[in-house]
Amino acid sequence: MHSVKILVSNDDGIYSPGLRALAEVATAYGEVRVVAPDVEQSAMGHAITISRPLHCRPTPLGGLEAYRVNGTPADCVALGTHLASDSSLLPEPSGWDKVDLVLSGINLGSNLGNEIWHSGTVAAAKQAALLGIPAVAFSTPVNGKEPDFALLKPWVGKVLEALLRTTQPFLINVNLPPKPKGLLWTRQSVRMYEGRIVPGEDPMGRQHFWFTATPDHEPEEGTDRWAVNQGLISLTPLRLDLTDEARLQQAYQLVR
Repeated sequence: MHSVKILVSNDDGIYSPGLRALAEVATAYGEVRVVAPDVEQSAMGHAITISRPLHCRPTPLGGLEAYRVNGTPADCVALGTHLASDSSLLPEPSGWDKVDLVLSGINLGSNLGNEIWHSGTVAAAKQAALLGIPAVAFSTPVNGKEPDFALLKPWVGKVLEALLRTTQPFLINVNLPPKPKGLLWTRQSVRMYEGRIVPGEDPMGRQHFWFTATPDHEPEEGTDRWAVNQGLISLTPLRLDLTDEARLQQAYQLVR
């Protein structure tokens, strides 16, 4: 029987405790290979590297097969899938011929609502979907301290068990509250944000700027943000087609 080949990546970097936790859970469901950025790449969105070559280096990670890449999360998934199709390029070829599933995370910080647009964690999963590979992005809030990954790992397993029952391709954004009490399928919370530029000075007296944004109203029931506020794990199915179908239909009516 074909063993499921699982590629794990993230945007927090190869040494993130969230990445390690996700990879450890994934070993119960197939063969795991980690390909992740060598440094933090948070909020990189779906950036790809085209101006310089990438390097992929073996990295000790607690017995896991792992490689660090001097690139973005999307780079890591693209490179990881390429290396699977030609594993002779790796220092120790392991017989992979393709990637069956991509997992991204567990991100140190939520990726809810409009945060999906700039999330490197979600972008890694989107890159997999662009290549026709099922993918899941995992995130959890950080409230001044490291998440309790020992508590979250069994819930990650519950999510994977639920998703792996289907043979259909999927792209799912998952957000885990600090102490989950269940799972809920949700839609993305789409709402306006109050964006502000906050000026300041560094220790050398040079002016700098911080960008900050806060939501301008409470989350709608049934959305990802609402679910996490209720202590529920939010599972939001995403799609790559950004076409505004309603506006397109209106346009069709105008030209008839």
